Amino acid sequence: MRFFSYILGLALILLGIYFLGKNIIFTTQAYPWWRGIAADLSVISLCIGVFALVFLPSSMKPLGWVAVAFGVVCVFASSRAILNPTSLWQFFLSLTAMGFGYKMLSARGNSFY
Repeated sequence: MRFFSYILGLALILLGIYFLGKNIIFTTQAYPWWRGIAADLSVISLCIGVFALVFLPSSMKPLGWVAVAFGVVCVFASSRAILNPTSLWQFFLSLTAMGFGYKMLSARGNSFY
């Protein structure tokens, strides 16, 4: 039963990310030199941040969050992320799915209440 709860929680988180992320478009058009460097820095920084959050010990987790934040800032600095309008229903559905999915992953056999 715990395995089913884990799989369902992971599926809900991915569904929430899908609903929220389908209105974000990343473009690859040619831009001046700074924007190309910012795009490269964002990919490298996000990869380093995710690696640090997943594989490094707990004492190094803040370094991972700093790298992820820097990567997000670089994405917006490169002007290659287009945020389309999101309906309130999609936003509610995605946050609900991610919230319940996280709750199912973090419960670990405990009740939800």
